[in-house]
Amino acid sequence: MIEKMMLKLLDPMMDAALVNMLSSEYAENPFLMTTIATKLTPFAMMEAAMRAQTGKSIDRPLGSPNVLSPWKDILLNPRQLHELPTSSLNEVQIKTVIGNSAKKPLKLETPIMITGMSYGGSLSLEMKTAIAKGSAMAGTSTNTGESGLTREERDQSKFLIGQFNRGMRLKEEDLQHFDAIEVQFGQGAWGGGAEITDTSEKIGDDDHLQETWGLNNGESSTIHPRFPNTNSQEDIISLVNRIKEKVDVPVGVKIAGSDFIEYDLEVIAKTNADFIAIDGSEGGTAGSPTTLEDHIGLPTLHSLVRAVDWLEEHEVRDRFSVIIAGGLSTPGHFVKAVALGADAVYIGTIAIIAALQNQMAKALPTYPPPQLALYSGKLKEELDIDEAATHLYNFIKSCNEELKAAVQVIGKSDIHELNREDLVTVDKDLAQFMGIRYAGSHRKG
Repeated sequence: MIEKMMLKLLDPMMDAALVNMLSSEYAENPFLMTTIATKLTPFAMMEAAMRAQTGKSIDRPLGSPNVLSPWKDILLNPRQLHELPTSSLNEVQIKTVIGNSAKKPLKLETPIMITGMSYGGSLSLEMKTAIAKGSAMAGTSTNTGESGLTREERDQSKFLIGQFNRGMRLKEEDLQHFDAIEVQFGQGAWGGGAEITDTSEKIGDDDHLQETWGLNNGESSTIHPRFPNTNSQEDIISLVNRIKEKVDVPVGVKIAGSDFIEYDLEVIAKTNADFIAIDGSEGGTAGSPTTLEDHIGLPTLHSLVRAVDWLEEHEVRDRFSVIIAGGLSTPGHFVKAVALGADAVYIGTIAIIAALQNQMAKALPTYPPPQLALYSGKLKEELDIDEAATHLYNFIKSCNEELKAAVQVIGKSDIHELNREDLVTVDKDLAQFMGIRYAGSHRKG
């Protein structure tokens, strides 16, 4: 009854609106907004309004909507008759080692790792604690991101990677507390090494965060475009090697993917690093200027292929574990990345979404769900840490099962046995670029 009454009330209004759109001149027609939105895109319109409101650079959380890596155009090659699938899932291994040559390699239960997302600059302490706990349940690592060492994250993590960052929020005296060290020179969503300032207003009077970052009350914190006193390639090499000398755990170098990636790898190859983490342009962040997110860098897939190719061509592939990051969100992405040469993948945005799961209902429709996870989030104290940890664990566990299923049908017993022979694409140019099979070519004999 109520539904019929509402429809009866709405009918005249809908009729009037329809008549207006069908009969008015274009300049006076509300349908003009559809034309404008098609020409400018809703993204451009909304972000233009935000810019016009504040006159400041706008920072978009969780990265760019531009996904240029053509993962969907790549398929896996199953074995059926001429070769056979692996006889049992129990035979399939997905365990992963990062930094084989280190005195204390990082030994994980899965190639899925949690990327660097900082406490304070990005996530709340509650979400960082939940991610640490969930990653430990899954037997994998999490990462401090551009922050410092906290007791909460260390206590809840099984494997914690400390990101030695350009804000010097992680001190050299803390390096002994980690299971791996990542020297961060760039980040995909920032187009590399950009200057980032977390103002005293954002930090507020949070004693815990001030202590973690080594700040006085009312002091701002800046991530600089380069490390202090690092003004040349030789300085970069010396920095990495100095850290390597201090610890027994793997030491890695993190860079953003760019069209100069081969030149960057040439510098890394001169260091004693154990792993290389590459962040493609589809990577996420707590908030970065949209120009840096949308228009700078190299897509994740292209960054990975070119990096592995360079390492193999220069016969240094065995020296480095390769971790790829940036927009990877499904088991299909993960297994294809490993087949293309990655030892492991970093996940970030999808890990947050998985951890939030049904807790998103606490935010919607009033706020977007990230308000439960971000340091500046209005709902961060409402996050159930244990529930978020369990859901993150379940997500990784589910992905692991699908990774094993994919490896089985390909006929391998270990995910790290996958290679480019296990891939095929419908795109001829992509096949040539990646050195994989082209679906349009017949194979005989």
